Amino acid sequence: MSRSSLLSLATAVPPYAIKQQEAKEIGRRAFGRKALFDRLSGVFDNAAIAERHLVAPLEWYEAPHGWAERNAVYLDAAEKLFEQAALAAIDRAGLQPSDVDGIVTVSTTGIATPSLEARVAARLGFRPDVRRVPVFGLGCAGGVSGIALTSRLAASDPGSNWLFVTVETCSISIRLDSDDPAAIVATALFGDGAAAAVVSTGDRGLAQLSGSAEKLWPDTLGIMGWRVEDPGLDVVFDRAIPPFIEAELAETVDDMCAQLKLAREDISRFCCHPGGVKVLAAIETALDLHQGELNLEREVLRDFGNMSAPTVLFVLERLLQRGLPPKVMMTAFGPGFTCSGMMLEAA
Repeated sequence: MSRSSLLSLATAVPPYAIKQQEAKEIGRRAFGRKALFDRLSGVFDNAAIAERHLVAPLEWYEAPHGWAERNAVYLDAAEKLFEQAALAAIDRAGLQPSDVDGIVTVSTTGIATPSLEARVAARLGFRPDVRRVPVFGLGCAGGVSGIALTSRLAASDPGSNWLFVTVETCSISIRLDSDDPAAIVATALFGDGAAAAVVSTGDRGLAQLSGSAEKLWPDTLGIMGWRVEDPGLDVVFDRAIPPFIEAELAETVDDMCAQLKLAREDISRFCCHPGGVKVLAAIETALDLHQGELNLEREVLRDFGNMSAPTVLFVLERLLQRGLPPKVMMTAFGPGFTCSGMMLEAA
């Protein structure tokens, strides 16, 4: 297959923003299980998050909502975020929407049938024969898995232009009625956002996408994901995630490197999904990274919180702005439990 290239990258966030201290105050006021909240409220102070962006005004989160109402908010916000990120990425690639031959859409925080790219196609000006690949269920790993899939599709069709868009509205899953400690953690971590990229073939663009790999661990379905309940999605966060990463990541990265005919020492920098401060610490320990090597990940977590799949692309955006090192491995963990990896080489 031909080599694929990253032509452009763009990110987008919704219009509402909340400071972490305000989120803590609202949570304490509105959370149904007061004793549980007070016991776990320190997670707001220790999350290293200053601000997050949300798809709904703050008062929306204090009222009860069923699944249908939550999903209606998802559809409206996700379409807007898709348009904003996609149009920016297409423009930065020097293209028009009609130049896009295929679209990969990754989203796991709501249900859209028809899928998001179909809903916005007419408004954005995509061709009627554009190929569509909507993907659901990847969670936080979707930013890496999605762009890896887009890269493979572009490489299999030389000269084609593929658009990758990931949109997540994690905040609409915040459940103030839950007695699960993970609900408190989600309230302290989740933000909303989107990212888009244009991928084609050849040696042009911001970076070469030189290969990808993935690891799915058996018997780990309960570590991360969603439970579908009557009021809406209920987050699954197992406390075992950071120690699991610390124990498993080094061997996993070495296996991925072997598949890509590299050694871990060949990697100039890792570009990681900042799922939380404990996850970042586990990554640093597992990979023997020095203090400050994941500084951009911590900046993105501070400024946006955990937006699920788009978050790692916010990190990549900052890395590209500072100058991409020669060889970069993107990594993200998601439901499965899985680790997705993607290699980029400086153009």
